[in-house]
Amino acid sequence: MEKKRTSEYKLKKPYKERPWTQINAHNSWAIFKIMAEFVDAYEKMNRIGPCISIFGSARTKPTSNHYKNATKMARRIVEEGYGVITGGGPGIMEAANKGAKLAGGRSVGLNIDLPFEQTHNPYIDADKLIEFHYFFVRKVALVKYAQAFIFFPGGFGTMDEVFEVLTLVQTKKADRIPLVFFGKRYWKGLLKWIECNMMEHYGYINTADIDLFILTDDIEEAITYINHFYDQRENIISPNF
Repeated sequence: MEKKRTSEYKLKKPYKERPWTQINAHNSWAIFKIMAEFVDAYEKMNRIGPCISIFGSARTKPTSNHYKNATKMARRIVEEGYGVITGGGPGIMEAANKGAKLAGGRSVGLNIDLPFEQTHNPYIDADKLIEFHYFFVRKVALVKYAQAFIFFPGGFGTMDEVFEVLTLVQTKKADRIPLVFFGKRYWKGLLKWIECNMMEHYGYINTADIDLFILTDDIEEAITYINHFYDQRENIISPNF
């Protein structure tokens, strides 16, 4: 039986000849496109100043309370002297850019084309819009220039940002900055699972990791939390990674 298996294996094509192992030379040139996106994003974001990143679903409707709260949150952020960073699309991102614009503040949109998110929202000034082809370059820009993160309810993309930010802060690849989960009804199940399973049952995270964020339904509580954090520091420090 063993000899038969060996014989059958030898009839297969050698691994190096299989088509999916062939590397196309043009793929090597992608590194220059990636570099160009990083340079463009860094140059534009350096001129924006201290900002707070707001994340949430692109599918949130303007009639939703989440949309309305994101608009109010962005207005308050601007009133406190910060700018607003979003992913540039519709839903929560649109609400945040809208709130900043209504308050006459700074707002930037880091847009990427997706099947259900074809264009940027109309509340971003042309010189504050940055278009991305690569998801990972956009994610770096969303995180690197933020002085705080506010997570509104969202789907897989929002979850991706949530856990990337938590990982960067937990591992000290990014400086400790305020993290706010807004919407108790939406987030409490996930955060409870993190506490009960990740920390208490399996011990995969520490008690200190649970202290990295707050959960609230109150806009003023979120603003107070962020301001109090920076009141303890002489200067606003951007994440290093």
